[in-house]
Amino acid sequence: MKEAYFTPDRVEEQATQMLLGIENSIRQHQMRIAKGRAALLIVDMQDYFLQESSHAFVPSAPAIIPAVKMLKQAFETTQQQIILTRHINSPGDAGMMGRWWKELIDRDNPLSRITECLNTDSDTILEKTQYDAFHKTALGNILETRKVRQLVICGLIANLCCETTARSAFVRGYEVVLAVDGTATYNADLHRATLLNLAHGFASLVLTKHLLAELQ
Repeated sequence: MKEAYFTPDRVEEQATQMLLGIENSIRQHQMRIAKGRAALLIVDMQDYFLQESSHAFVPSAPAIIPAVKMLKQAFETTQQQIILTRHINSPGDAGMMGRWWKELIDRDNPLSRITECLNTDSDTILEKTQYDAFHKTALGNILETRKVRQLVICGLIANLCCETTARSAFVRGYEVVLAVDGTATYNADLHRATLLNLAHGFASLVLTKHLLAELQ
């Protein structure tokens, strides 16, 4: 079931309440931004998930755009690595996704583009074919070249590409941070499940305002 559990005027409050609701079930670790060794990964902020005309529209996705933009601007200001992923599939590289989903996001689909709300002119755009942004991409090499040890993740979809990539980053030795109000999925139950899973063994859960304070 789809629901707009995040709304533009209350997303920070709603994310805070979500965290408070699970605080007794998660393991929190002290989080400090590793300035100079951190990177921002903006996952699949594509019109395919952001436009109401799309069958894959995520109702809460528009509400996280301001947080994603603020994080992007903060990483730009501090001259730290920013990477945006764009999910693109063909029948030849989709694998199980071709069987699991009724439609693939192919390159010719105009909704496959990253939202114009994010200025990507000078950013690294990484195309991926699976949930995991490390799978058969240059992400690992990019992070290694920049000596990145901490990955801040925001974007879509929280319980699919964001969570899978966070787990993959963890097993590769990266400290993972998830922006709670900078990610979204189809309903609150799915988002809450991702937070529980990641906080128990993979990532620190942080509100955007706390990340911004760390970056100042």
